[in-house]
Amino acid sequence: MKGRKPKSSVLHLLQGTRNRHKNKNEAKYSTEAITPPSHLNAVAVEEWNRVYGELAPQRMVTTVDRAALAAYCVSYSRWVKAERTLEKMLGKSEDSLLEGMAFKTKAGGLASNPLIRISNQAMEIMLKAASEFGMTPASRSRAGASGMPFPVPDEVFGWYDPSSDV
Repeated sequence: MKGRKPKSSVLHLLQGTRNRHKNKNEAKYSTEAITPPSHLNAVAVEEWNRVYGELAPQRMVTTVDRAALAAYCVSYSRWVKAERTLEKMLGKSEDSLLEGMAFKTKAGGLASNPLIRISNQAMEIMLKAASEFGMTPASRSRAGASGMPFPVPDEVFGWYDPSSDV
């Protein structure tokens, strides 16, 4: 499939996009509260709690998004671990020029620290997943997210906001 990724109905509503652009056959999933998977480590669970608390009121996460949000949190955790370990190594390097960013090989050449690659890969995956949930500045501006919860009629999206009855 070529071209732009289609936007969800929630993003169309946030942006105020015209009705002709909305997908009338979009799947509707439950927005009931979801818990982090049990395999997440403490750093990943902490990140889950932080971002889920922001995403849930915006209706940006549904029950089927659990694995995608977990993937973001695992990548975040790996990135943090790689960065912390790299920081510890930087202070212990014998070579003041490279400071742990690269190593001298047995043949006398240079090889980059594998933690840099691990950190960069985790960061790349984390940012891709974050953009799916509107958690990067560019994806937020495209979504038009205001940072405030919004009521959405049940007949449009298949869920109900009780605050809209007030």
